[in-house]
Amino acid sequence: MRELVVISGKGGTGKTSIVASFLALAERVAAVDCDVDAADLHLVLEPKVRNRWPFSGGHEAVIDEARCTGCGLCADHCRFDAIRVDDADGALGYTVDPISCEGCGVCVDICPDAAAQMVPSASGEWFVADTRCGPMVQPRLGIAQENSGKLVSLVRREGKALSSLGGRDLLICDGSPGIGCPVIASITGARMVLVVTEPTLSGLHDLKRVAALTRQFGIETAVCINKADINPDLSDRIEREAEALDLPVLGHIRYDEAVTTAQVNRRSVVEDGGGPAAIDIRALWARVLHTIG
Repeated sequence: MRELVVISGKGGTGKTSIVASFLALAERVAAVDCDVDAADLHLVLEPKVRNRWPFSGGHEAVIDEARCTGCGLCADHCRFDAIRVDDADGALGYTVDPISCEGCGVCVDICPDAAAQMVPSASGEWFVADTRCGPMVQPRLGIAQENSGKLVSLVRREGKALSSLGGRDLLICDGSPGIGCPVIASITGARMVLVVTEPTLSGLHDLKRVAALTRQFGIETAVCINKADINPDLSDRIEREAEALDLPVLGHIRYDEAVTTAQVNRRSVVEDGGGPAAIDIRALWARVLHTIG
């Protein structure tokens, strides 16, 4: 299956807007939102949820009150002060504060009565939904929850399964920004990566970082410069740097206030008008299709 992952070295480059337009232009396509820490593709596609499942990214400790003898060893050895003393009704017992618990398991190891146990923690959920552009797998990671990379891997796997069952030969993933674990989970095994950057010094710096990451994984990578006309000199510099890194620049997207208007209307740029940005994105999509085969 052809899989295109669109990423950026930093947030705010317009990555999601470009993905939404690609989905509107593509045929027989499925989508995955891999930006699990701040998923927002649904704001444009307005999905109708078909199914939903819970996601557990780790474990947390609980204490079985029936087994607990109140020895206090768990509280003495918990370095996160997550064990709370409960002396209601005059009966001494202990409970675990789920917010403070880091899931290290020391209480389980130290408890002589096997009253402390590790159970899966509720870290978020994920959905299969229908959109006007095709089916989509969408995640929702809980606030300050762990293992975002695990959730990315899960939704990508389900997106591939969804595509295969529906006879779709292209999967487009809205990847995570940065170069950390969620990004690695977003791009591993992908056919092609498109890096969206912008003509700023931070955009140039982060492009180099993310290019080094995709090169390490041996993934075919191309570049798109968004809002390229706001700083033509820096856009030219980015293009030279990309050429030195052997990265083809497949498109330059002009600044266009219609992008903001489309977001307000909950539509992709190419669906909401035919301005400069829509023209440039259509040309970019044609080159991406040619590159991915």
